[in-house]
Amino acid sequence: MCEFCTKHGEGKKWYLQAKNYGEDLANDVRRRRFADHFFNEMMRDGRGSPKKALERLRKTPAMLRRMVSSLVSRQMKRDHFGQVVPVEDVEKILDICNGIVRIPCVCRRLTQGKDAAYCMGISINPHRFFADGIISKDYWNGPDGPGLERLTREQAVALVRDFEKEGLCHSVWAFITPFIGGICNCDRSDCYAMLYTLRERVKIMFRGEYVAEIDPERCTGCRMCMRQCQFGAIGYSAVQGKCFVDELLCYGCGVCRSACQHDSIALLDRASVPAAAHLW
Repeated sequence: MCEFCTKHGEGKKWYLQAKNYGEDLANDVRRRRFADHFFNEMMRDGRGSPKKALERLRKTPAMLRRMVSSLVSRQMKRDHFGQVVPVEDVEKILDICNGIVRIPCVCRRLTQGKDAAYCMGISINPHRFFADGIISKDYWNGPDGPGLERLTREQAVALVRDFEKEGLCHSVWAFITPFIGGICNCDRSDCYAMLYTLRERVKIMFRGEYVAEIDPERCTGCRMCMRQCQFGAIGYSAVQGKCFVDELLCYGCGVCRSACQHDSIALLDRASVPAAAHLW
């Protein structure tokens, strides 16, 4: 189990605990102020935006950068971090959260300058959403936007599965830990969390509770799974003519499975894989 499960999950997966989506957490004044800043102020792309912060970090000397990275990761664990989850666990989350809205992605708005509704706001209250009253109409609507789009569980599941076919990695996000208010569907080109985590070694997006495994008896070496992996964790052996998973790089998203036509990929509990058991 990861540290978040230990602290906030009572020995179980922390993101499958209904209390971490509770109304008492959603109504906390500090948390609502944080979300207001996140969705509204940051969109103005000022000094507090991830784009500007990333530019400053890259100009920082290496030794100082390591110190800054450690401090930022610690702060993000406290305030706003993500953890990778496979599609099966997303569906379990949606069983808990019967209030679901589709929202424009913060990262893609900053990187692409466009509203792309790849994210979801989630709540256990079907009649009141965490986003209501926090995110300004400008963020929801924009000059030509459709406004807040509410989804049924079935619609949300179908959407996430479509995103999976596109190769997008699913993750849950905290708004002042342990409250979970969102599900994101990310790719490496546009997601600031991935850019910080994978390129800059600033831990914002944490590994999932699983590690992928490829069955060599079933694998045909077609390498379609390699194209799906956002983390570069799948390689190919020319000698064997098979693909394999680098356990040290795998984030356990399971998206590679959607590309495999031979059902050769499975997810193992991270704890059962010694080389990756303590990698988060």
